Amino acid sequence: MFFKSIDKRIRIVLLIIIFMFVVIIGKVAYVQLVNYEKLNELAGDLWSRELPIAADRGRILDRNGVVLADNITTTSLVLIPNQITDKEKASTLLAEILGVTKEEMDKHVYKETSIERVHPEGRQLSYEIADKIDSLELDGVYLVKESKRYYPYGTSLSHVLGYVGIDNQGLSGLELEYDNYLTGENGAIKYFSDAKGNSLDISEIYESPQSGIDIQLTIDYNIQMSVERELNNVVDMFNPDMALALVMDPNSGEILAMSSRPTYDSNHYKDYSMEVLSRNLPIWASYEPGSTFKIITASAAVEEGVIDLEKDTFYDSGSVTISGARIGCWKAGGHGQQTFLQVLENSCNPGFVKMGQLLGKERLFSYLDLFGFGSKTGIDLNGEGKGIIFPLDKVGELELATTAFGQGVSVTPIHLTV
Repeated sequence: MFFKSIDKRIRIVLLIIIFMFVVIIGKVAYVQLVNYEKLNELAGDLWSRELPIAADRGRILDRNGVVLADNITTTSLVLIPNQITDKEKASTLLAEILGVTKEEMDKHVYKETSIERVHPEGRQLSYEIADKIDSLELDGVYLVKESKRYYPYGTSLSHVLGYVGIDNQGLSGLELEYDNYLTGENGAIKYFSDAKGNSLDISEIYESPQSGIDIQLTIDYNIQMSVERELNNVVDMFNPDMALALVMDPNSGEILAMSSRPTYDSNHYKDYSMEVLSRNLPIWASYEPGSTFKIITASAAVEEGVIDLEKDTFYDSGSVTISGARIGCWKAGGHGQQTFLQVLENSCNPGFVKMGQLLGKERLFSYLDLFGFGSKTGIDLNGEGKGIIFPLDKVGELELATTAFGQGVSVTPIHLTV
């Protein structure tokens, strides 16, 4: 009876051991066959570290392929604090080379993190400084490739191209407008280390960066350089508060050149005030168009059939009075009897007042809307202005008269050009 009891307990223990063994085998099988990829990925995340490699931005080219915005390769300082064996020495030497205080460098060297990018003092280093750091041969101190934007023609086309920040993000001009296309995809050197930062004997993995997309402009470099040269001459001769130039192909509407003064060097944008950086005058400046606006009134009058340029006549006495205000012609005594074609040729203000009266405010201002005045052209540059046009319900006889010859309204250069 006693031996039977022992034998029964042995069998129970044996069954328990077998059951536990089956559970363990099942768990191992589950981990190896079913959950392996997930666990391996989690383990890899714990071991893997990345040294970033910055991608080049896409280049900006003129219509003929001339590079207007390019990239140069610089280096940046990256630390792996747990791998730095002598932190005091490393902090002292790096602070001396970078020209910062040891206290500032201590914040990076002693920081409890797997990877520390030394920012901003360790970004976009010159070759001379990078060589000095490299010659130290300090554990845990790395120099990685970084791309820096470079504008080979300095101040030329700067307001159009814009500029980028230290992290290669577009901040102004086309660099901002097309940042999503120009920005590349960064790469990395992946290495593996334990929780203490000690390197594991696993091969490094190199992930190549992908450059951004190049964009090509309608700008013609040769025409742009001519414009820049002439604007410089104007500034040297007359010292104006501002100057601008805009060149358009009349057959296609393509902008071939655009520039303004004051200007700036996109390579060193931090040296300039925001007032200079943000004033792209050809798309921003607002002014009374004057006689350049008269072609709009004349085209509306001809299109609506209120005048025949060659047959209908107008007598110019030298001035006309509208709502008590005298509007004069530039020629003393006026031009006398003339056709409306001669009114156009002579840029005669009273003659254009008459055209405006024949059209009436509803028709004249409907043409201003059709020509897009009072709204943006939609050019792909940030900061475009809209100009100012009288609201129709505020237009009286005098406002109608002055608008007809380009006064009392304002436009941007880009709008009057296109």
